[in-house]
Amino acid sequence: MTSQLPELSGKVALITGASRGIGYGVAEALVARGDRVVITGRTEDALKEAVEQLGSERAVYVAGKAHDEEHQRVAVERAMDAFGRVDYLINNAGTNPVFGPIADLDLNVARKVFETNVISALGFAQRTWHAWQKDNGGAIVNIASVAGIAPSPFIAAYGVSKAAMINLTQQLAHEFAPGVRVNAIAPAVVKTKFASALYEGREAEAAASYPLARLGVPSDIGGAAAFLTSAQSDWVTGQTLVVDGGIFLNAGVG
Repeated sequence: MTSQLPELSGKVALITGASRGIGYGVAEALVARGDRVVITGRTEDALKEAVEQLGSERAVYVAGKAHDEEHQRVAVERAMDAFGRVDYLINNAGTNPVFGPIADLDLNVARKVFETNVISALGFAQRTWHAWQKDNGGAIVNIASVAGIAPSPFIAAYGVSKAAMINLTQQLAHEFAPGVRVNAIAPAVVKTKFASALYEGREAEAAASYPLARLGVPSDIGGAAAFLTSAQSDWVTGQTLVVDGGIFLNAGVG
């Protein structure tokens, strides 16, 4: 990839949870159009490898846990120190540590899910707003989920947190307008390590219910994020773009 890098766009994106999966797919899409990126994640070795693949002249990393306020501060400062700006924030970091009925959900686990999936997104949004976007504009993209739009059995805590993220998107869009546009993407199942429990060993069966006859891949979400941080979406804010391979077309079908 590094041998085919385009001219720099002058724009910079901070992408959380981007050492692999959807976050890395977004980073690839933005670097491919000329943006520079700051990526975060928990594992330093994975982040180093991601930066090597993206191109060290276009990407830097900050290791840490998304819900840690000190990590949030350091990540935004790193973007400003390295590149002098942070035009785009992509809140992708998330967790789903529990699978089971909501009636038996450990409330401490629910708190952890919300802390990582929702509160961290708000924290990063606040920091990028004050560091750059308030005076210079930009865009925020929150990676939500179709689980935040309709009930998803056995991943209820995750789904409820993503519903909260969708509402957070609307709240931020209203407050940060007109200079900063804020939108969300709601993917269905994307082939990542994070979602592997939903399809591993039965991918063909899982994909059969999708009208487009396949599961998503990280580049599908990367393309959507590139659109929502581009001039082509300049009149779009407060929206949730569903990227689901058509799975919702099956709603109500017996």
